[in-house]
Amino acid sequence: MTRKTDSLILNDKVNALIDNMENVIIGKRSCVIRVIAAMLCGGHVLLEDVPGVGKTRLVAALAGSVNGKFNRIQMTPDVMPSDVVGYTMINPETRKMEYREGAAMCNFLLADEINRASPKVQSSLLEIMDERQISLDSNTYMLPKPFMTLATQNPVETYGTYHLPEAQMDRFLIRVSMGYLTPKEEMRLMDSPHHVEKVNLKPVLSTEHIWDLQEKVKRIYTHAMLKEYIIDIVSATRNNENIKLGISPRGTLGLNLMAKAMALMLGREYIIPDDVIGVAPCVLAHRLILSPNRSDAYSTQESAIKEIIKNIPLPESRG
Repeated sequence: MTRKTDSLILNDKVNALIDNMENVIIGKRSCVIRVIAAMLCGGHVLLEDVPGVGKTRLVAALAGSVNGKFNRIQMTPDVMPSDVVGYTMINPETRKMEYREGAAMCNFLLADEINRASPKVQSSLLEIMDERQISLDSNTYMLPKPFMTLATQNPVETYGTYHLPEAQMDRFLIRVSMGYLTPKEEMRLMDSPHHVEKVNLKPVLSTEHIWDLQEKVKRIYTHAMLKEYIIDIVSATRNNENIKLGISPRGTLGLNLMAKAMALMLGREYIIPDDVIGVAPCVLAHRLILSPNRSDAYSTQESAIKEIIKNIPLPESRG
């Protein structure tokens, strides 16, 4: 049903960004494309995979390829909300309260191993991710534009971790799993000098370029039949006895926006069904909760989305 789009990127600026990131990220072009598409949507990314597959390196490559401000915070149980959002304190010279910035005051925030942070710290990210602002001591501080949160977590290890609440999972536009390299790709990695070096890329895009591309994504056209198709997909998750929690309206908007970003990257001013189908698993799967007593119906959240899409008629087949 889907076409392979990894080699068809037609937008020159996006191509330059992909090529720059692939100087240090080997064999993960599809992951790179999806993370860039999420950035063009102004969305947040959850990188969920086993240790050592390059999650943090991918984020560093993206931040190094854009001349925005990049902050990283290593999430541990002793991290405090003030480390993320900042705090106010009295300046001894002026005797006035002053705001001291936290890690979130940047363009790219890497929350490394986010599920190791306490629920209090995870909650401090909710307003940041949804409203791009920090409310502290009756004051509101706007985050820079563009802003995105990129979080990593290890789904295998559970000792010393805290489950991310559904409200926070829903705020991530996409969830990406990088997976292992093929033997040939791993051979290239061993021969590359970059695997032992710190990621040090020259920026190829400015934050102004990103902001311009984000505005262009909003202007991509979605036909009424494609809107109905998207709604049919998400509605099928809400009326399925094998799914305990279906897709929220935020997920509906996210699917449409990610499809628009892919259309822009592929050089089109409108979306087609392939755009929707291609990004649906990474946009929708992490928002689902499968029914525990019907675990045999779908092996994973991703398989549930793919199976649902198979059973929904394509727009052109509806006449």
